[in-house]
Amino acid sequence: MYHLKIISNFAAAHNLLNYQGDCENLHGHNWKIEVTVATRDLDSAGLGVDFKILKRHTNAILDRLDHKYLNKLDFFIELSPSSENISRYIFESLETELKVPGVEIEAVTVWESDNACATYTRD
Repeated sequence: MYHLKIISNFAAAHNLLNYQGDCENLHGHNWKIEVTVATRDLDSAGLGVDFKILKRHTNAILDRLDHKYLNKLDFFIELSPSSENISRYIFESLETELKVPGVEIEAVTVWESDNACATYTRD
């Protein structure tokens, strides 16, 4: 099995819902995003998936989040835009939009700071 990873980022504002503390107030992050995919097979060029393709799909999804107030986006209207929920949003969006035979989205990790992250997988 081959595991491929790309790293990207976006900046946005949010406030957590039903949270008792400072993060319930409007604030922002420069999120770092890690996307890991898995495949058993390589193409004739020896690639599981071209990083360029994976980056293009990931960045198209991140463009929908970048420099936005996440709480106002449809997905997060009634769902707290926590790092956990952002990782699931990106994972599910990629799962729908990345159609490369034999390539599965394995994990999406969302870093909200240098020492705090959340990862979503489909286990």
